[in-house]
Amino acid sequence: MTSLIQPVNPVEEQRVILPGVTWQQYENLLATLADYPGLRLIYLEGTLEIFMPSPEHEMLKKVIVRLLERYAEEVDILLHGYGSTTFRREAKARGLEPDECYCVDTLKELPDLAIEVNLTSGGIDKLAVYKGLGVPEVLLWQNRQLALYNLRETESREVVQSQFFPDLDLQLLAQYIRPQEQPQAVKEFLAVVRSQKN
Repeated sequence: MTSLIQPVNPVEEQRVILPGVTWQQYENLLATLADYPGLRLIYLEGTLEIFMPSPEHEMLKKVIVRLLERYAEEVDILLHGYGSTTFRREAKARGLEPDECYCVDTLKELPDLAIEVNLTSGGIDKLAVYKGLGVPEVLLWQNRQLALYNLRETESREVVQSQFFPDLDLQLLAQYIRPQEQPQAVKEFLAVVRSQKN
């Protein structure tokens, strides 16, 4: 019997890094490239990264999002999704489009939590961008591991507990980040969450 799970051919993520970009040039590129599907622009103090995510990147993001959203529903946490909306602050010379982001309980000007998937090294330090924007938490998938960063402190630091999802076991969540088995992974994760509630 053949497996229904077909491997995704990893496609290199495409990125270009441009130094010496002014804020006005960044704004102009945002306006010009706004309708280009999937393209992301990350700006940090004069350096611009233009990034096109791979199918693997998008599948990883999607399974993390599905798991987190279903968890929130199960434990009655109110999530307001912003998707990959562009957030920028000229005074801090920072801007980006998260892979996904949420406000918890109520809508706010900036998200409470952002989700990022990094498959390749290099590029702009997204945590520095989020910190400058005022986003307090980032959930990061990198090197086949899930890490949570609290950005409210003087220095960004990895933490094991979310201020917005205080009972969420991040190690458990990471076990179900299986992009090629999304429906089954979500069902299995929810079954474990429900058994822990009882």
